[in-house]
Amino acid sequence: MNDPLALDDDSANWVAKTRDAMSVEELVGQLFIFSTSLDSEEELAPLLALKPGGINRFPTLDLAAFRHATMHAVTQSAVPPIFTGDIEGGTISYPFATAVPNLMGLAACDDLATTEAIARLVARESRVLGYDWSFGPVVDINKAFRSAIVGTRSFGSDPETVIAQARTYIRVLQEEGVAACVKHWPGDGFDDRDQHLVTSVNPLSVDEWHELFGRIYRRVIDDGVMTVMSAHIALPAYIRARMPDAGREAFQPATVSRLLNKDLLRDELGFRGLVVSDATGMGGLTGWMERSETVPAVIENGCDMFLFSRAPERDYNFMLDGLRSGKLSEARLYEAVTRILSLKAKLGLHTRAPEARLAPLDEMRERLQTPVHADTAQDACGQSITLVKDVQSLLPLNPAKHRRVVYFAEEGYSFWDGALARSYDPFIQGMRERGFDMRPYDTDAPPTRDDTDLVLYLVGQEATPSASRIYLDFVKLHGGMRKAMNQYPREIPTALLSFGQPYYLYDAPQMATCVNAYSSIAPVQTEMVSRLTGNAPITGKSPVDAFCGTEQLRY
Repeated sequence: MNDPLALDDDSANWVAKTRDAMSVEELVGQLFIFSTSLDSEEELAPLLALKPGGINRFPTLDLAAFRHATMHAVTQSAVPPIFTGDIEGGTISYPFATAVPNLMGLAACDDLATTEAIARLVARESRVLGYDWSFGPVVDINKAFRSAIVGTRSFGSDPETVIAQARTYIRVLQEEGVAACVKHWPGDGFDDRDQHLVTSVNPLSVDEWHELFGRIYRRVIDDGVMTVMSAHIALPAYIRARMPDAGREAFQPATVSRLLNKDLLRDELGFRGLVVSDATGMGGLTGWMERSETVPAVIENGCDMFLFSRAPERDYNFMLDGLRSGKLSEARLYEAVTRILSLKAKLGLHTRAPEARLAPLDEMRERLQTPVHADTAQDACGQSITLVKDVQSLLPLNPAKHRRVVYFAEEGYSFWDGALARSYDPFIQGMRERGFDMRPYDTDAPPTRDDTDLVLYLVGQEATPSASRIYLDFVKLHGGMRKAMNQYPREIPTALLSFGQPYYLYDAPQMATCVNAYSSIAPVQTEMVSRLTGNAPITGKSPVDAFCGTEQLRY
């Protein structure tokens, strides 16, 4: 079996010596990855007092403050902390890093060389920022198109595409010294509900699961992915195959399921890396069991690290109490800490001096958002843009014919701290520079044939936690229930441009032209202008069925 945490003798000795020198309290601290978003010593102080194994960094807009807080965490820790991040691209791109397409945008490029180039860019800039571990890539499957949490965060609906893209992305991250993490075990995308809100369900039979998600996870495990994120997702068929009378327990989240984390992931698939829980404040876990029971159960049932806490000291004490009461065994504690330290050693954190964890501030700035990286990202953004349909032969747009443009704009939002600001300014400015008269929709003066040559719907909601549903909200866009019933595609040439989810057409089959771009980051918007106006070809390949299996949407 491939052991992604295999170490040389010196590193293995460091792991054993460091672990054996720790007090019980220090061992328990290593289990936790706490989260920060203020970049301050004051925020870090109570967390560092618990001597956590890792810290997830949600940066502010100040690179100097980000660096100072990161270095403070390093210098105040006897055992090197590991720094983690949700580094997924799209508008989750960090503000002082190069903005890159999200995973669905990458898949739409349909070019593994582009995926490799973006993954290398992301890994190198992540290293500059001090990140050791990326919580990605997502290897979920877009089956339930109404899912608000999978969507643009995944490589699409075709398992072979997911495998090829994920293998490339993981290989490059780990070549560059950043641990990859595949998620969300045991596989999301068949339930359109969100595990941030409810324990969601993977409904596949055991054989179906092995043929789909089992195949994906086997390939990346065989390739040596270092970590897996266990999610608040149930796999009842597997549980019932071993516990026919499981009842409610058949729907236990993987996060606290020994059968899913040990029997399936480790024993059947042979995974020997580290398992981290998904964020433990999510509804899919908090709605399952009481917190004092949950905290030790996450580690006892197969996760090696406990992700996030709204009350760090409380949860730390719950873990310690669980160890004392037998809810968490000493064997699992030592096994988990051994893996945690092994991951740190595999990444070389044990030999890296504090000053080597981050370059000086001026050097960091020089190595972030470089012209080469900007060009790489721009090229990928252009490749990703996908023509879904144009049955009215509207494209390319021409200011001589479509000069007067009315646009509806729904920018969307992001759940993540530190996400990029959203607006359509790059797109609107780019259109104006090409001679189009762009004016926003006015609820009191709706467009008519006499004053409007083109109507554009700009929608930009990428997949994001806790959205529940992502759809084209005509009531919001048009400014009221009755106004929502006024539709323009049969009166005025109209196009739907999605800078987010690829499934908006389901809510607007009347749109005769639809283009998907998957993300609203600035280079995507400028590339959209170029392609709509015929300055560059539209070459993206949809990673999903943008028609949602519905014939009506094709016409």
